[in-house]
Amino acid sequence: MSYELTEEQQLIRETVRAFALKEVAPLARLIDKNNEFPLETVKKMAAINLMGIPFPEKYGGAGGDELSYIITVEELARICGSTAITLAAHISLGSFPIYHFGTESQKEKYLKPLARGEKIGGLGITEPNAGSDVSGITTTAAKHPDGYLLNGAKTFITNAHVGEIFIVVARTDKGATATNGLSTFIVEKGMPGFRAGKKEDKLGLRGSDTGELIFEDCLVPEENRLGQEGAGFKYIMKTLDGGRISIGALALGLAQGALDKCLVYVKERKQFGQPIGSFQAIQNMLADMVTEITAARHLVYQAAGLMDRGEPFSKESAMAKLFASETAMRATKNAIQIFGGYGYMTEYEVERFYRDAKLCEIGEGTSEIQRLVIAKQVLGKL
Repeated sequence: MSYELTEEQQLIRETVRAFALKEVAPLARLIDKNNEFPLETVKKMAAINLMGIPFPEKYGGAGGDELSYIITVEELARICGSTAITLAAHISLGSFPIYHFGTESQKEKYLKPLARGEKIGGLGITEPNAGSDVSGITTTAAKHPDGYLLNGAKTFITNAHVGEIFIVVARTDKGATATNGLSTFIVEKGMPGFRAGKKEDKLGLRGSDTGELIFEDCLVPEENRLGQEGAGFKYIMKTLDGGRISIGALALGLAQGALDKCLVYVKERKQFGQPIGSFQAIQNMLADMVTEITAARHLVYQAAGLMDRGEPFSKESAMAKLFASETAMRATKNAIQIFGGYGYMTEYEVERFYRDAKLCEIGEGTSEIQRLVIAKQVLGKL
């Protein structure tokens, strides 16, 4: 499948690239070093309608499509993975479930401020003992005369401290087996009994806010249940299908960003009287990088295109995420090798791309889980 971009999509790429170079690049190293969330950058993204790019204008969005959103994540990640994943979690995980499964009143109350960038969103699935195994979720939502009482904790949540609206998965039926009995809720910061916990200190994506969400008799009104009670697993799987495309875009951007830096460096750096780009060993690494990045872009854009057309894309999103994330690890590792000793130093930034890329093989389903998803789609029911 080819991916010929429309004029509008080309314009979005050019706009986001210019924004990333002007507003994101000067802070990228600093927010990584200081483990600091780029709040002012997020406000600037909201001002140019990036925080709601794939949502209809009537809900406060920019009226774009999935591919436009994916291009936005990719272009931000070419400069700063932390900024890119902040946007990806806000849109794919914190906002899309409301758009796809919410009522009109929920969209009016919650999606609009998210899409306008007035509030930041996130998703609470992972728990200390429930990562790949969603059926292990122990956070409970017990019926109450005024709604539901949530108790439990979520961990490794993107935008945990800066977010204000979260989609939270909890068990409404303790007697149900496996993934049955899970429900989804829209939970706001400020609700009694809900708070952010420990902030994580991470290997990479250090400018992204990651931490715990804690629920202690948090009363959530009945109208804040998202979708049908007991259907939460289905909603989350559909959300993650879309989220995997955005992680693929994140990985794609990181790989491309590392390649961009290499192409400049190999022309400037000289050894044995000539630019190192003239050496076959360097050329071989560059050839592998550009080939794999091009293939990853096809997979990521193909998955986004299927989603835009309303066609099935579970297998394609898993393939895109798997291949793009492993491509990013190889590309950023080779970038450090090409830079040599300089690549190991923070000043040259390729080590940051390498650290940032590792999350792409873990978040929203590990590479191992992606292979299971792909295999089950191919094999069908045995």
